[in-house]
Amino acid sequence: MIVTTAQLFKHAYGKYAVGAYNINNAEQAMGLFQGCIDSQAPFIIQISKGARKYTDKRMLEAIIRSAAEIYPEAIFAVHLDHGDEQTCYDCIDSGFFSSVMIDASHDPFEENVAITKRVVDRAHAKGLSVEAELGMLGGVEEDIKVDEGNACLTDPAEAEEFVKQTGCDSLACAIGTSHGAFKFKGRQSLHFDVLEQIKSRLPQFPLVMHGSSSVPQDEVARINSAGGSIQDSMGVDPNEYLPAAKLGVTKVNIDTDGRLVWTRVHREFFRDNPEQFDFRPPGKIFMAEYAKFIASRNDFLGSSGQLEDLRKSLAS
Repeated sequence: MIVTTAQLFKHAYGKYAVGAYNINNAEQAMGLFQGCIDSQAPFIIQISKGARKYTDKRMLEAIIRSAAEIYPEAIFAVHLDHGDEQTCYDCIDSGFFSSVMIDASHDPFEENVAITKRVVDRAHAKGLSVEAELGMLGGVEEDIKVDEGNACLTDPAEAEEFVKQTGCDSLACAIGTSHGAFKFKGRQSLHFDVLEQIKSRLPQFPLVMHGSSSVPQDEVARINSAGGSIQDSMGVDPNEYLPAAKLGVTKVNIDTDGRLVWTRVHREFFRDNPEQFDFRPPGKIFMAEYAKFIASRNDFLGSSGQLEDLRKSLAS
């Protein structure tokens, strides 16, 4: 069942966070759905601009529709990740997406407000939810590249004014995370003080954490042992997901971790089976491994076991 992110956030607020997972192909979709059914968790499928270009946006939508038929008990939102204004309109008008993210965080505050307000008006007219962003995360991921010197934490007072002026349904805040596999130097930690200040100004308002992959060091070590060369990577401590959820974070974005699992499985398989050239055996391994990984993240997010109660809430 496809629902809006606003519907998911209403149930989750203050109790748990919903995992938002990026997909690019059928194997990721199958692993994601299986992992969320195994853990009985609602979820958000994130589609980036890069994913829509990877094969064809219609192919990715067809994969998701098929997965929804294979797993009819799943409850999820279909969300555009880091869209520009025109891409948001394309997704709104597609009739498939239930949520879009407009990312004008690189623009001055007033321009960010104006762009976001236009997208909100267009999306709300069709019943879709809108996520916006204030503050800039550092790091590199697909179309996103922000030098650490230009990264900035979200200002709580600006966040309050931004939500008031735009009418957005959720706000992605910069609270110390960054995109990609190289998030921190030294001890990794979120800025819970900033999060608390934003929550005090925006009570009951859904907040979003981008760049929140945990970058498991065992995955990195196994990739490197199988011929990879990923150095000095560090992610968010997954034990901080639930404390963040208690402070109003209802959506946690996890993309890089899925890529690491894919890379580890395929590097190890072809290292151990150099005579093989069929991509289906490692694909099957990946789907099973990704399902296990997704279930483990849902445990950290507190979303495991929430599916039935959510279903009752949506029906009431």
